[in-house]
Amino acid sequence: MKLSNRLQRIHDQIPEGSRLADIGSDHALLPVVAVRSGKAAGAVAGEVNPGPYEAARKQVSDAGLKERITVRRGDGLDVISAGEVDVITIAGMGGALIASILDRGLSKLDEVKLLILQPNVGEDILRRWLLEHQWVVVAEQLLEEDGKVYEIITAMPQDLSPIANEEVYRARPLEGGVELTTDLLLRMGPYLTDRPTDVFFAKWESEIVKLQSVVQSISKSDQESSRDKAAEVERLIVNLKEVLSCLPKVKL
Repeated sequence: MKLSNRLQRIHDQIPEGSRLADIGSDHALLPVVAVRSGKAAGAVAGEVNPGPYEAARKQVSDAGLKERITVRRGDGLDVISAGEVDVITIAGMGGALIASILDRGLSKLDEVKLLILQPNVGEDILRRWLLEHQWVVVAEQLLEEDGKVYEIITAMPQDLSPIANEEVYRARPLEGGVELTTDLLLRMGPYLTDRPTDVFFAKWESEIVKLQSVVQSISKSDQESSRDKAAEVERLIVNLKEVLSCLPKVKL
């Protein structure tokens, strides 16, 4: 069984012998491979939708892993009990939805040592939630697969993290008097901006184009709030362009 590059990178970050919960597990591919590889001693595959839930049950059964992987139907972290797992993976959803899942399941996170999260959009929303709830981002990855760009964010509770949030999001001076502010680090990724690749530059150049379209759209309104919003987005575009112009490209 072969994982996509995206899921393989998530798998590779799971510590050996973990008690894993994969939320929104779809066909339970990740738990099956993680248990087979020894990354997970046991796993819970959670899925809210009936179709993927049945597909996950079949996958686990066909793999002969029903004794080690429990497939449960439920919403978010409702599928696990407090203290049942120490690693949680959530992939393929929006950052706002992942943050909402974590927020509703806060009581289930007390003994969790690692979150491996792959938001499709809204990465900054997820980073802000992690920061506000004393989780420290300890690693980030950016990859392109099948024409889509994905970010993988790995976080630990602050009492287990080797680095403090204050250091992760400390504003950084760049060349030419440009500052990589805490807000921009939350948007662009504190580790991704340290080693910006071609994929990183392509992602943010595309985001700037989208933001320019937003400005054009809201500038058509005569409302003062729309003018204020347009000015805010224009400032963000300027800041993003300045940062991109000052970051060195990493040669891979």
